[in-house]
Amino acid sequence: MKEMICICCPLGCRLKVYDEGGELRVEGNSCPRGARYGVEETRCPKRTVTSVVRVEGGDCEMVSVKTSDAIEKAKIFDALALLKGLKVTAPIEEGSVIVRDILGTGVDFVATKTVRKKQ
Repeated sequence: MKEMICICCPLGCRLKVYDEGGELRVEGNSCPRGARYGVEETRCPKRTVTSVVRVEGGDCEMVSVKTSDAIEKAKIFDALALLKGLKVTAPIEEGSVIVRDILGTGVDFVATKTVRKKQ
């Protein structure tokens, strides 16, 4: 049995997930989203990843980035390694893809703010 707190809504239900011969059963959820969260978090936990990337020729030196969707927790450090030493050139628009298809996941790193070209 695995215990966790659901983060799908403000209720924060205390979930208990039981593995019954490969079938997962969730207790303690107030809604179907909680049951789905318990199963997904047990089978393959995923997270949204945030970081920064250096900018050349911009009005600031860094641009914040995040994954366009959650990726497997086991791939987070390898995904962050793709950003190490990476430099992008200004201008950069919010939502621009900085790294496409992270580790074959189909998820991108995207800019979360606009960086203008240095005057």
